[in-house]
Amino acid sequence: MCLAVPGQVVGRYERDGTAMAEVDFGGVRKQVCLSYLPDVVAGDYVIVHVGFAIQRLDERSALDTLAEFERLGVLEEEFGDGFTAAARQAAGEDPARTRRPGRDGGGTGAAGEERAS
Repeated sequence: MCLAVPGQVVGRYERDGTAMAEVDFGGVRKQVCLSYLPDVVAGDYVIVHVGFAIQRLDERSALDTLAEFERLGVLEEEFGDGFTAAARQAAGEDPARTRRPGRDGGGTGAAGEERAS
């Protein structure tokens, strides 16, 4: 299953003439292309699908969506702990409870994902 997941833009930059952003998904940060939403700024929430920001949305909608994904159990299945932590945080729970020893200690995750410390 491919999901489009909400995340918060942390910062913008340009790579090879293309607008890019670092987007935070509950502690997992990914590099995202802004070609479809070139006017996005840090602090905005966007929906990301296959590495592209495809829609801007308000914070409440982003948090509600993450909480619903958690309720349905699709984040852990699809993405692992970082996305589950984002959903739990959106639902007002402690995101640290999703950490697994040896897996979430910072550094680089799978596929070059940087974990926020």
